[in-house]
Amino acid sequence: MSQLVGARLIGVGAAVPAAVVTNADLEKLVDTSDEWITTRTGIKERRVVSEDETASGLAIDAAREAIAHAGIDSGIIDLIIVATSTPDNLYPSTACMVQAAVGAARAAAFDLEAACTGVIYALAVGQQFIGSGTFKTVLIVGVDIHSRFLNWEDRNTCILFGDGAGAFVMQATDGDNEILATYLRADGSGGHLLLIPNTGAAYPHAGTTPPKAMHRFLHMNGRAIYEFAVNAVPEAVKAACARAGIRVDDLDFLVPHQANQRIIKAVAERLGMRPEQIVSNLDQYGNTSAASIPLALRDALRRRQIVPPATCALVGFGGGLTWGSAIVRWTAGT
Repeated sequence: MSQLVGARLIGVGAAVPAAVVTNADLEKLVDTSDEWITTRTGIKERRVVSEDETASGLAIDAAREAIAHAGIDSGIIDLIIVATSTPDNLYPSTACMVQAAVGAARAAAFDLEAACTGVIYALAVGQQFIGSGTFKTVLIVGVDIHSRFLNWEDRNTCILFGDGAGAFVMQATDGDNEILATYLRADGSGGHLLLIPNTGAAYPHAGTTPPKAMHRFLHMNGRAIYEFAVNAVPEAVKAACARAGIRVDDLDFLVPHQANQRIIKAVAERLGMRPEQIVSNLDQYGNTSAASIPLALRDALRRRQIVPPATCALVGFGGGLTWGSAIVRWTAGT
């Protein structure tokens, strides 16, 4: 059997809406306070799309920034994978819309749905296409606009989510493989713990009677998700490190899905990682779902928290339930 081709990340980008919703703004909508939100989640503000903004628009902007950061011509992109739970359309895919907008005329394109773990799943899929020799350059985008699926009268969920997009460019390398390992898991028996209904009687266009508004809102069992995350995330990081042949102590940084600061703190403690090794911009953007990991990494590079070269564990968890991690040797510039 021939040796698999190595892969590396050469670019990162992100995009968020202009509109900022602060905790003070939410105090006017629900029975909450800035102190209550900050203490329990670490979030101070989040970005929310306007009526005219779309998931595809954010995805395109993030893709263009990642392509520019990578310093490549979009015409060489072979594959586009968009991880999203909130696409503009059932079809065409958001990936096809990105393909047309960025001028990646030769690229295959498809969407992937693994909720907040979507970008990790997409990285693993992209790595396999490169490793097999099928493609050389892959564009990965994570985008979600959960604000359109929130019950703005439910203080337990509306305070958590923000809208955004993040992107990576992955390319084959003749040198060392810099995507050292990936690890993916799922547990469908926990799907009811975090969901947005969209089938059967709850589907907006099913039958002749419009569905109740509650049928289209995000539902979450916060306590159960917390317990799931604080166990699943360390497991994923340790398993991916084992596959990479390194120890957790060898990691320079942890770039976790930005869901809740209490989760991030608990995970860091269980992994024995220092606060300065943890990448977080949760206070500025809230939970941007599939966008959160590339958005957090881009910001960490910009503020020079991460200075290449650095070995990073990217780790996500979310609805499905899904979880997973990628161990990446980041050598691209800031």
